[in-house]
Parts: sequence; C-alpha cells; structure tokens
Amino acid sequence: MGRHAIKTPPHHATWAEFLSVWQAADELEIFESAWNWDHFYPLAEPFNGPNLEGWTMLGALAQATKRIRIGAMVNGMHHRHPAVTANMAATLDHVSGGRFELGMGAGWNFLESDAYGIALGTKKERSDRFEEGMEVIASLLENTSTTYNGDYYQLTDAWCEPKPVQTKIPIVIGGKGRRRTLRTVARFADQWDYTFPATPQEWLETNEFLLEHCEAVGRDAAAITRSVHLGMDHDKAPGEQAELAETFFDVGVDIVVWSMRGPVDAQRLAPFAKALAA
Repeated sequence: MGRHAIKTPPHHATWAEFLSVWQAADELEIFESAWNWDHFYPLAEPFNGPNLEGWTMLGALAQATKRIRIGAMVNGMHHRHPAVTANMAATLDHVSGGRFELGMGAGWNFLESDAYGIALGTKKERSDRFEEGMEVIASLLENTSTTYNGDYYQLTDAWCEPKPVQTKIPIVIGGKGRRRTLRTVARFADQWDYTFPATPQEWLETNEFLLEHCEAVGRDAAAITRSVHLGMDHDKAPGEQAELAETFFDVGVDIVVWSMRGPVDAQRLAPFAKALAA
C-alpha cells in the first residue's frame, strides 16, 4: 500500500491556518509526514505576497504536533552554510523528539536569490556546491569532528553537538537533474523526491538514471525511498486524486506528498484522508 504525506506551501495564508492544518494532519494516521518549504517568496502569484520562513515554522510545529514526521522539502544549499544547516537539523531533531527529516536541494529560484543578493550560480556551480555541502552535512551529523577542504566550503576540526536523537536523520533530496542531482541522490539520500511528474512514465524514465548512478557508486537502489509531489487540489474530487496516486504507486513510487493548493483549511483533510484510505 502506498504511503502519504501532506505539504503546506507556506505562502498566501496565515500562521493560524497552517498550524490548524498540521495539527489536523497529526491526528490522521494516513499522513506519515508533513512538509513546508525553504523559500522566501511565494511560488504562486502574487509573488510579492506573504510567505512564512520555513525553518522558523518547523520549530513551532515540532512543539505543536506529537506523531507526524516533519521537514522542509527542500532546503536550498545556498541559503545557509551547510555546517549551520547540520546544527539546525540536529536541534530540530531534539525539539521534535526524533521526528525530523532533512530535505535538501541545489537551489533554483533566481527571483528571491537575486533580490537578496544570495549567489545562486550556474547549474554546474550549483551542482558542485550541492555535492560538497552534502558531504559536509553528512560528516557533521555522523562524525565527532570534520575537516574539509573544498572549493566552496572549508572546515577545520568542526563539530556538531549534540548529535541527533535518531541514529540517522533521513535525508531527502529533491530534483530531477539526471546527470548531477541523481548522482548526489545515489551518494547521500535516504529518499528521492520528484516534484509533479507529468505521468508515471516520465517518473519511470527518470528513475532509470537513478538506478544507473546507484550502480556506479555501489549503492543499493532499493534502500532509497521514492516520493513524488502531487497537487491536493481543492477543485478536484478526493477520490479522483486518490486514483491518480495509485498510478504512481503501481510503477514503484513509495510516497505521495500532497501539496495543498487552494484554501489552507484543516477541514479539507478528513474527507481527503478517507478517500486515500479507501
């Protein structure tokens, strides 16, 4: 049976509305995890509208929920130094009682990056920085100390304490870059997420590249959970959307992350969960 998660893009709604949705999801066992994102601008018009900061939200949501696993899908590597990200991740794992999952990506949004003066770089630069950053994060979360000398990051006898509550914080890497992103997935990810594939066949074709990278780096591809984003659309029947999810489960997807579109309203969750369970 396929697994399900909920995502509330933290734009165009209020903190009270997001809080209500997450607390409702926490009571519905079919949703195993809840997610926001790591952007500073909305990703839907109006782009100058409200957008709450993801990590700050997660600290509060960790205290407001009891069961559901939490995270931001995904965090842009260029938004903060990976050593800072590692410390934030370990802290959130303690605050949540071991329910945190770390979503990471190379970054892509020029609009907010250019406005804030945060260097995004070319696709190659983003991929190079991302791979280095993942090496730094993985080492800091696991090892007593880390020394690293890369083109983007340099660390000398650095540590991250306390270590997470979990033996290992699951790392979720989002993206569909067939040459570089999926290689980084093969090296570091416990879960690979593909946002809004057009068809199950498109997902299958991309997954073949992940299988090749796993073979090249000596990774068991079966150890990597596969997830996709689908829209939780307010103008579509929950049963229709549940049927769409099944077409992805049938080709090997493990988890559907339902990204809430339309009103951020907790009352939408119970009938949606009922349709998924059916």
